[in-house]
Amino acid sequence: MGTTGEGPSFSISERLAVFQTVANARHNLPGLRLFAGTGTPSLEETVFITRSAFDLGYDAAVVLPPYYFRKSTDQGLFTWFSQLLDNAVPQDGAVFGYHIPPVTGVSLSLELLSRLKESYPDKFIGIKDSSGDPQWAKILGAHFGDDLIVLNGNDSLFSLALKSRASGCITALANLLSPIHRIIWDNFQAGKDDEIAQQKLNAARAIFDRYPPMPPMIKSFLNRLYGLPNWMVKPPLLDFSPDLVDVVLPEFLSAIS
Repeated sequence: MGTTGEGPSFSISERLAVFQTVANARHNLPGLRLFAGTGTPSLEETVFITRSAFDLGYDAAVVLPPYYFRKSTDQGLFTWFSQLLDNAVPQDGAVFGYHIPPVTGVSLSLELLSRLKESYPDKFIGIKDSSGDPQWAKILGAHFGDDLIVLNGNDSLFSLALKSRASGCITALANLLSPIHRIIWDNFQAGKDDEIAQQKLNAARAIFDRYPPMPPMIKSFLNRLYGLPNWMVKPPLLDFSPDLVDVVLPEFLSAIS
């Protein structure tokens, strides 16, 4: 229920139904880690959804900041996250802030992240960084080191993020290209810089950036490439044209070959 999953377009009951279904599926996949996208502009709704996810056995929540009042202060955001952490997150629960200012219009500042980490060292454990800002990726690594788990959210910056001490990634294109992400990860762990694999991600991401927003195109490709259901998107998004898939898909496959 993040961006690709259109989480903010789903009602509370729909989100919880998805969470329950996935929790049931984990019985056959005991090693699977489950992160729930739970952020809404309403603190009370976010508390309820987040607490419900942990009650279902989820490992962590990835939480958007309240994204309606875009000029909220750091103190206001700290108060919002503090009440969420106090009222919805168990002692063994974990929260990642979801930093995606191009979509939310709300940034999680370095000062805010530091304060949350200092105040909740065992609960506020990381950030999903979908800012798309290479300088910000470097700043996060330089400031926090290994003290804050950073999960890169932009495929084009994956290698840079790893060099800046990121712990991994949660990206839109990982739904389609996770083997390439894994190659970059494995080579990084071995001390190698895999420019070829990163260039493939860059080329694929550039194609998707030409046809925003991403969720309709990703779901169309999942259907064409892997036989998954041809899921419809929720308004205000519109389904990707089948004729356009015929044009773009060959370009995409050429970029990653």
